Amino acid sequence: MTQVTTAAAGRGRLSAEREAELYRHVIDLVRELGYDSLTMDAVASRAHVSKATLYRQWKGKPQLVASAMRHARPLLLDDVDTGSLPGDLHALAEAGMALEDDTVFMSAVGHAVHLNPDLGAALREMLVEPVLVVLREMLARAVARGEIREGAAAGEFLGHMLVGALPARKILEDRFADTEYMKSYINSVVLPALLNS
Repeated sequence: MTQVTTAAAGRGRLSAEREAELYRHVIDLVRELGYDSLTMDAVASRAHVSKATLYRQWKGKPQLVASAMRHARPLLLDDVDTGSLPGDLHALAEAGMALEDDTVFMSAVGHAVHLNPDLGAALREMLVEPVLVVLREMLARAVARGEIREGAAAGEFLGHMLVGALPARKILEDRFADTEYMKSYINSVVLPALLNS
């Protein structure tokens, strides 16, 4: 089971329950204020913790928001091994690729990433890279089973295909990519690209 430790060990560390409560406050504040207007002072006040505690456990606002996202959307992906590439990709869709819930929060963060490189870096470290590791492992298993050929050109773009589908549906259809949409997309676009490249 993949778990990411977001808070540094040491004196003054919040309990797991208090940390979960703090993350809920962070997400609520991003919804209310937007990322750019969120301050560590506001988080400290809302969550009833000291700023010193926040800075001791997280480097700053980007790491705190990325940690809150990671906590809100745990990607427990180490157990995704169904015995086939289609099964693995469908399991991935079910595990949280879809973003139909909490659109206000996700939109606020998505917009902020373009303007805040530090936030983008924190999200890549805590959210994106763990998923890319899982995708590489899925492809390696598919090659070992003979489902796809080693070095399949589309494999390099698997993450791009999956992640790109999420905003694309909202832009083109004004609808969010739910699990069933992602499974259909995987069957119609992703798998043919991998199997035929």
